[in-house]
Amino acid sequence: MANMAPAPAAEQNGETRRDFLLHSTIAFGAVGGAMAVWPLIHSMNPAADTLALSSTEFSVANLAEGQAIIVVWRGKPVFVRHRTAAEIEEARKVAMTDLVEPQKDEERVQEGKDQYLVLIGICTHLGCIPLGTKAMDTRGDFGGWFCPCHGSHYDTSGRIRKGPAPNNLAVPPYQFLDDTTVRIG
Repeated sequence: MANMAPAPAAEQNGETRRDFLLHSTIAFGAVGGAMAVWPLIHSMNPAADTLALSSTEFSVANLAEGQAIIVVWRGKPVFVRHRTAAEIEEARKVAMTDLVEPQKDEERVQEGKDQYLVLIGICTHLGCIPLGTKAMDTRGDFGGWFCPCHGSHYDTSGRIRKGPAPNNLAVPPYQFLDDTTVRIG
């Protein structure tokens, strides 16, 4: 037994060619699996047309006092109303105890641009689109918006005042880029 050659240094540490091949195969398998799964994960990202809708810009330059328009943002209607001084005054004198979801008018508009009210036009009861944007629409008991489906009445600040809707019309994230250009999103 004296003729036995000493084992190579790699085998003395417990590593063999077989271990190297096993680790290499596992590494290549993991990289290959990740490359196969990447297209699936990438397909879950929003489509380019959806990303394009993530923000919307529009002008309020031609929006006369008392007039309203509907802008589409992320597939949702957004009500934009140029409120009159009387509508602003009426919205500000409402007692917070009279509101289902108390919120001051000043919290729902941008400072210095309080004549422009920007709201997501979806009723918070069952997702209907309230009336009140067109000149001939019924605006409800409080001069804002009215959802005829279940009778929700919103005031001139988009706050729920009467009916089954549990919340005010939502205010989307928006900013004025200049005096007349608004960006939602």
